Amino acid sequence: MVRINFYTLKMVKEDSVLYEVPVIQSPAEVYQAAKQLLALHEKPQEHFCILCLNTKNKIVGVHTISIGSLNTSIVHPREVFKAALLNNANGIICLHNHPSGDPEPSQEDIKITRRLVEAGEILGIKVLDHVIIGEQGYVSMRERCLM
Repeated sequence: MVRINFYTLKMVKEDSVLYEVPVIQSPAEVYQAAKQLLALHEKPQEHFCILCLNTKNKIVGVHTISIGSLNTSIVHPREVFKAALLNNANGIICLHNHPSGDPEPSQEDIKITRRLVEAGEILGIKVLDHVIIGEQGYVSMRERCLM
């Protein structure tokens, strides 16, 4: 005989906030959401987060996936898409900050973004953009054709 465990996976709402932008339509709106909802421009370490969106690009969930060091964070597709699946997301927007203030994407940023796009295609969850937040602005990897 072997004992088999049964599990139920449930989401627990940790917090909620009123947010005025009902639909995400541009990287500028993602940048505003990153500042208002997550204060990413103020964080002293790298934070990798996702916005989970429904089929109408409304935000249905906000998740901090990883908190790293001054210039790096560990991001694994499994953790990114676990959050997206739990929110029943149609698509996600990845975002992270660069504490240095310079939002230019690194080669590692480009590599992980492409890996997430591939994983999302397999799961049927679109990676719509990856926005990097700096001190005074942002870079959209979609606008730069890096994904």
